[in-house]
Amino acid sequence: MTLIELGSPSALQEFIASHRNVIVTFSAHWCGPCKASHPALRDLADQAKADVTKDVRMGIVYESDISDAIHDYAVRAFPTYVLFQNQRELERVEGVNFVAIQAMIDQHCVTVLKGGTALGSSSSAADATAYTPLSPAAAREARLARLTQNHPSAPQPAPAPSMPAADRKPTPTPSTDNENAPDDVEMMDADTNANTNTHTNDPTAELDPNVLRTLTDDMGFPLLRAQKGLLFGNGATVEAAVEWLTEHQDDDDIDEPIPANAGAVAQSYKCNECGKILSNMANLELHANKTGHSDFEESTTAVKPLTDDEKKAKIAEIKELLRLKRAEREEAEKVDLTEREKQRRMMGKEMSKTREEVEKEQRKREAYLRKKEKDDFKRERARIRAELAKDKAERQSNKGKLSSKLGIDGYNPDGIQYDVPGQAGGDAAMDDEQHQHHQQKRLKASAAKIDEYITKVSAYKAGGDGGKCLKVLKIYIGNVVDHPDDPKYRSINTDNKAFKIKVKPFIGAKALLLAVGFAPNQSETALELGEGANHELLVSTKGKLESAIAAYG
Repeated sequence: MTLIELGSPSALQEFIASHRNVIVTFSAHWCGPCKASHPALRDLADQAKADVTKDVRMGIVYESDISDAIHDYAVRAFPTYVLFQNQRELERVEGVNFVAIQAMIDQHCVTVLKGGTALGSSSSAADATAYTPLSPAAAREARLARLTQNHPSAPQPAPAPSMPAADRKPTPTPSTDNENAPDDVEMMDADTNANTNTHTNDPTAELDPNVLRTLTDDMGFPLLRAQKGLLFGNGATVEAAVEWLTEHQDDDDIDEPIPANAGAVAQSYKCNECGKILSNMANLELHANKTGHSDFEESTTAVKPLTDDEKKAKIAEIKELLRLKRAEREEAEKVDLTEREKQRRMMGKEMSKTREEVEKEQRKREAYLRKKEKDDFKRERARIRAELAKDKAERQSNKGKLSSKLGIDGYNPDGIQYDVPGQAGGDAAMDDEQHQHHQQKRLKASAAKIDEYITKVSAYKAGGDGGKCLKVLKIYIGNVVDHPDDPKYRSINTDNKAFKIKVKPFIGAKALLLAVGFAPNQSETALELGEGANHELLVSTKGKLESAIAAYG
């Protein structure tokens, strides 16, 4: 992998010390521009490794992996690309700007052959190249010192008294107390920088004169170059200035005048894609996430804070915009609600219509089945009547006997049928003695059956239903016994509600009525008592029912 991921502070230090030229990308997992530019950064690392004319290694470290150690490298924005040469920071690019990163690689990371170029002709200048590389903590102190000098509120060092050049000694570089300086000293708030002047008439006026004298008098650098080294180097120190001059001594514009805004403090960020000025990193990240832009750079333009009137106008504008958005949303919801209500009503009507059609078809089908059942019943009854009439006519013409089998479905005897059961042939009449004996046997059999039926009905104890049935049976039979000649008591309507509820559901009730002489009529809508019913059997049955009712309790 050409882009090496560094997971700890020790891994970062080892990586910086592992090669002459290394570029470390300080990134963050939550940073939108960092995420968007990561593929391009990986491609750049691959290209740098494949280019034999470039001598550089590239790595990336996330602020969550090195915690507070990130402050040792004075990182104030993400992403930040720092070039370390011989374990010392040489140049950095803040914000996604691959053109500047490539220029940094082309300028400082060219493969060095054996030999090299001397710094100058004087011995003091030659000795200046033998300085010791700064540690990260020392580089941070130097950078903080430079920021403190450039900040308007920082106290300026007092000028040293003049003395002969031979007696002058290099003055130690002013340093900042790490314990008292905040870790984010470079992360200026947009409001506090709003009134800072972004242009400096003379950027060299605030340079340390002692350091300048060391570079010019003791080391032999021209004043203009010494000033540029202090302004553009990594910290306003002798070492940083010498390092910068070593790298830029052959530049075409090395002896050009210093621009008026050189060394100005960045007070905002600029989006190179749309030109918008952003006051702080939070606004930069919000803009990047909202627009997808990833090309940003620092700017010396100050973002002026809004006045009270401007704030009120801005708040009123935002409130009006929110009101319009809310009204638009409510109107859309109202239209949507109306449309849903229309659809609901339409679906309800369709469902009601479909249900009515289904019920109508069901009623037609049920009516058809009832009509068919009645027609089938009428046809069957007519057929049976025709068969009976045919048999009756045949018996009358054949002296009371049938000469052939009956043709009724389900009944097909093998022998000749006679009107009187048990008589195999001959005379159809029975003598009086035999008839009386037969009647007595039938009476005894019916009496035994009646006792059985009364017992079955009496077995229904739940809710007194058996007792109610016995009372209704007693009324039917008692009316016949008390009024034997009244025809209305000799017929029981089976469609009557009392019969359907109190007699028909109970086993043995209808059988008892049939046993005493009742029989269904031709339409099967009533039970009728025949003329030959046994009066004695009816009287005894009435008495048995009264006893059963009394015993039922």
